[in-house]
Amino acid sequence: MKIGIDTFACDGGRSGVGVYLNHFLKRIPPSGAFFELFGWEYDRFTYSEVAPNLEFISRCRISGKTANSLWHLYRYDRFAKHRAYDACFFPAAHRQPPYKSSCPAVGVVHDMAAYWGSPRTREHLGAVLRMLLPNSLRRIDRVIAVSEWVKGELMERARVKESRIEVIPNGIDHEAFYPRPRNEESVVLIQPFSFRQPYMLCVSRIDHPVKNHVRLIKAFSIFKERTKFPHRLVIAGADSNRAGRVKKAAAASPHRNDIFFTGHFPLKNLPELYSGADIVVIPSMYEGFGMGALEAMASGVPVACARAASLPETAEHAALYFDPLDCEDMADRMVTLTTNRGIYRECREAGLERVRSFSWDRCAERTLAVIQETTGK
Repeated sequence: MKIGIDTFACDGGRSGVGVYLNHFLKRIPPSGAFFELFGWEYDRFTYSEVAPNLEFISRCRISGKTANSLWHLYRYDRFAKHRAYDACFFPAAHRQPPYKSSCPAVGVVHDMAAYWGSPRTREHLGAVLRMLLPNSLRRIDRVIAVSEWVKGELMERARVKESRIEVIPNGIDHEAFYPRPRNEESVVLIQPFSFRQPYMLCVSRIDHPVKNHVRLIKAFSIFKERTKFPHRLVIAGADSNRAGRVKKAAAASPHRNDIFFTGHFPLKNLPELYSGADIVVIPSMYEGFGMGALEAMASGVPVACARAASLPETAEHAALYFDPLDCEDMADRMVTLTTNRGIYRECREAGLERVRSFSWDRCAERTLAVIQETTGK
């Protein structure tokens, strides 16, 4: 059995989708099915550490979303036939699915953010893919949704039949994310950064308005006025859509000196960043899964998050929730977690209990089973 894995739209292993693919590749068994990767030439060595024995085939020499969409539309099927694949796996099917596939296809949909909100604020997919995505998802043999929320969206927005959707939640790397002892030093040093404690943390790309950073900044100002606490707000994530709006809001805040943007933060150092935080705040208007909630809870850090999209499904009773449109409500949860140590400890313990339900081993095992079932072999 020969399985092709499409690495296009996985951001070179640096985004949430990239983390997903890395963990999946680590868990491919050494025997059994024969897997190989195909994608951009510049990704040739991206996965060599986690999957050193897998061959990489470079395709689609012209960069850009539109060119890649056209490759998947006109060239992918011929390529799959030439490689004699028994099946193809698409870890980022919400960004780059095949339009048709002569071999069985399994795709993972992490979110439907490109269809959330108004046309002005939606994530940009590119003209070709926006037109073809719903029909392409309906053509995939099996669709893996990372949450029940995403499953519902697939059925509603893309009209994918429920019988073809399998819900397989993401996992968490318990060897990387775990409670670390707090030292007595007032500064967390993570080269090249120095974070003065205490700080509250938000880990997310700067994407306005979907990630809701502007309201987070307003809520932080309300928190500071109410408590007079020395907390800083650390926002860790690369600039994305309309990031300038967020930076402008921060610059206009009376507490701008306590707001710190890291830009893209190295994935390998994220566990230390989480562990040093007093609390983690997730203000997003939309999340297909909510990895930030899992990472924070696994690190033993209480979470305040929006009552929106998949977040209540992921965190369940282990977080304090707020209305993402209400800055006062968001600030209330910040105040509660930083002033009521009883609730702080309850959230911390509930979070550690909740993350036991999530495992990359289990995720990969179920995904491999779906791929094998789809091949019929």
